[in-house]
Amino acid sequence: MAKLCAPTPRHHTAYEQPWFVLNSSRYSVMPSEHPAISHFYAFDVALSSDILAVPDGCVDIVFDCDATRPTARICGTPLAAQAVVLHQGHHYFGVRFSPGIIPGFINVLAEELTEQELDLLEVSGFAQRIFERIVQTPLLAEQMRLFNDHLAPRLMGKTSQLTSMVIQQALRHRGDIRIQHLEDLSGYTSRTLHRQFSQDTGLSPKTFCRIIRCQAALETLNTHQDVSFSELALDLGFSDQSHFLRDFKKLVSTTPSDYQRKIVQNAYADRISFA
Repeated sequence: MAKLCAPTPRHHTAYEQPWFVLNSSRYSVMPSEHPAISHFYAFDVALSSDILAVPDGCVDIVFDCDATRPTARICGTPLAAQAVVLHQGHHYFGVRFSPGIIPGFINVLAEELTEQELDLLEVSGFAQRIFERIVQTPLLAEQMRLFNDHLAPRLMGKTSQLTSMVIQQALRHRGDIRIQHLEDLSGYTSRTLHRQFSQDTGLSPKTFCRIIRCQAALETLNTHQDVSFSELALDLGFSDQSHFLRDFKKLVSTTPSDYQRKIVQNAYADRISFA
């Protein structure tokens, strides 16, 4: 049996939700030093219609900091583009966990989070203690400090080494990896890999890799203006361009060409500020 390496996650893809950014008047991102958290973010909703969440393999905690009716939701990854409700004029603070990570301070199974939004205060007694303080402060840095001080120590502990290995390989290969390769690396059968990974993340390894491959496509389109879709499809391991286009449209809700047109017209990169 092959010895599994300990988890060492630090990949720098932002795992952004592009429709959140495009419907915001300002969108701030701050990286996290904690390996279980991809980053923190804050945004003000300018347009509340046609906001979609795209698959990213991540769990989010989203605080609506409305003065009259603040809320906090924990959201699992969707498996296809999915409509979400965000209110125009509201300020939101979010925590995006690293791909495949389920926070340890919630009383929910991983499979119960996938494609779902739950009231955070109903599934976490720890979160109840700091909810009011987080939604009442307007400063992203202070919200981060509160979250880190009270909840970050309870983040880890729900991911096995086997699952961590699959996550790392999927991220390293941008989702273009075969189950046989994972079997060879781990020494475990595909059945064991599937059972353990699904238990830890709520996703199958195949689904997770498909999501990461879509995120890699989004990252490329967000950072490169002159992109050959046929070359991108080949680079990401798709059998042909048609397969890539179909998969992208299902997961993002539009074609790569239309998506790229939107981000150029709306100055996508300029909308994001990195603290």
